[in-house]
Amino acid sequence: MADTAGGAQEASEESHHSPHSESFMALALGSMGVVFGDIGTSPLYAMREALRHTRATVSPELAVLGVVSLVTWALILIVTVKYVIFLMRADNKGEGGTLALMALAQRFVPRRSGWVLLLGMAGAALFYGDGIITPAMSVLSAVEGVRDAPGVPHEVAALTVPITAGILIVLFLVQARGTASVAKLFGPICAIWFLVLAGLGVYHIAEDPTIFRALSPHYGIIFLIDNGFLGFVILGSVFLAVTGAEALYADMGHFGKGPIRAAWVFFVLPALLLNYLGQGALVIHHPGAHVDPFYRMIPQVIYWPVLLLANAASVIASQAVITGAFSMTQQAVQLGLFPRISILRTSETQAGQIYVPQVNQALMIGVLLLLFTFKTSSNLGAAYGIAVTGAMFVDTLLFFAIIRFMWKRPLWMALLAVCGFGAVDLTFISSNLLKIPDGAWLPLALGFTIVVIMWTWTRGAQILTEKTRRDSVPLQDLAEILKSRAMYRAPGTAIFLTSDASMAPVALMHNLKHNKVLHAKNIILTIETAETPRVFDDARVRIEEVNDDFKKLFVTYGFMESPNLPKALGLCRKLGVKFDIMATSFFLGRRSVVPSAQSGMPLWQDKLFIFLMKNAANPTDFYKIPPGRVVELGTQVTV
Repeated sequence: MADTAGGAQEASEESHHSPHSESFMALALGSMGVVFGDIGTSPLYAMREALRHTRATVSPELAVLGVVSLVTWALILIVTVKYVIFLMRADNKGEGGTLALMALAQRFVPRRSGWVLLLGMAGAALFYGDGIITPAMSVLSAVEGVRDAPGVPHEVAALTVPITAGILIVLFLVQARGTASVAKLFGPICAIWFLVLAGLGVYHIAEDPTIFRALSPHYGIIFLIDNGFLGFVILGSVFLAVTGAEALYADMGHFGKGPIRAAWVFFVLPALLLNYLGQGALVIHHPGAHVDPFYRMIPQVIYWPVLLLANAASVIASQAVITGAFSMTQQAVQLGLFPRISILRTSETQAGQIYVPQVNQALMIGVLLLLFTFKTSSNLGAAYGIAVTGAMFVDTLLFFAIIRFMWKRPLWMALLAVCGFGAVDLTFISSNLLKIPDGAWLPLALGFTIVVIMWTWTRGAQILTEKTRRDSVPLQDLAEILKSRAMYRAPGTAIFLTSDASMAPVALMHNLKHNKVLHAKNIILTIETAETPRVFDDARVRIEEVNDDFKKLFVTYGFMESPNLPKALGLCRKLGVKFDIMATSFFLGRRSVVPSAQSGMPLWQDKLFIFLMKNAANPTDFYKIPPGRVVELGTQVTV
């Protein structure tokens, strides 16, 4: 599943701490749980789903060799070549993921390009669309192993859905407490899981070493030809083996390129290949095992320990997706794609530990609805994959902008790279589109809804800014007018928040109009979001003097940071401006928006924008402003 876009901002591996303060081996081990948790649980179901669709007229041996060959080369071409070798080179100050890639492309594409923004929205939306499937798919496929467990009565085996629901509910409920205390165990647990995968594979490869023939791509090609159109359908199931591949790119900032690449090439990829080869060897020797090759490959004596380990790995994979959704939401809010949302910290010491209540609640409801609707991992497999393939294709298209404009390579080279990777992506997308009647429509519908929300919020905010600008007075002109007037001066400092520092804020104009007062010091404060993940404190604030009465203050945050205005104001001391927070008043303009069918957006979109505005987090809380120092002044605006 897509641990995209900001990826699983997991526990103790926060980007600006870990890659610099932990050893290479510790980072590689840590990446096992966060980066590879999702792709590491794919052996539970990928082979089963691919073999389930094979044509009866194709010999079982050729079917197995074909599927294992396709899985092998999918792992090599998509994960190793596309992500490990190429895409991981396109980092935004060390960070990866769809929105980081979008922000990076926007810095280098000549003129602000709408297609880059739209691609970023689509990639993020597809991440959410797939994010509701991964926890259900991973945990349910692990719990289903109870059915083959020795000594388990049929009545207990029939309770897989309620057991899965219980595990997922507990997982979502503990998010508010944070996972920092247990996250350090994620890497070692998943490392043991990969060793077990490799061991199980080797155990069965020993029965039939000829399975290594499947490493040749020609078996996969022959298999596709022999199965005809059905072979094309099977590609959709083969793709399940690489879901989670983009997490290698999304979580770069947490562990660094080197540790992730080393963990993949020398540990994770060999373990996965050995397991898939082992499943293949098992099915060739015991054709009846194709109904559930992973659980049939476990020796009875170690069945329960492996089953428990599989469930632990699936919970870790789900945790990575949930925290990835929190991280993606934080980035989207900072980049202006979403309205302000309450983002809470669950750790005082680790910046990566965040909790977004609204996202957590929405994910839990979505995951449980899917679970009780589809009931089995085979049914869920029909809905799984389409959004991931779409998100990967978005990465490929954004990669074109990086090659062409950032790396300044010739057009033919950029087109060659995009056409090569795009051809693979489109092949899998086309195959997964066939799943739409079986449930794949759901993540696409959710993704489309989120794109509409993002586009409405972005466009509505743009219209609002334009209207406010037309109705406002330039700050420089107002400052000159006030110099010639004997206005009553209130002691202390007034800070007026605005998105456009060149114009007089609405709150300032209302304060002058109704209260007829000007403070001794007046600061026009604008909060800006950089197209980089983080901004160093020495570049956080800058001050421009307008005249003796007014100063402009610009506070800049990276798209992976949470704003904290009192802390930023403390940095102004270095620039010679001191703030006594208890003698400072923050003036906020509260706009009452009225829909209009004649201007801007369609009426339904106006109403959606107004709904989003009303439900946005209070700026006082969002910017960590002391509530007792805030004055809100309202105005009505038509969109």
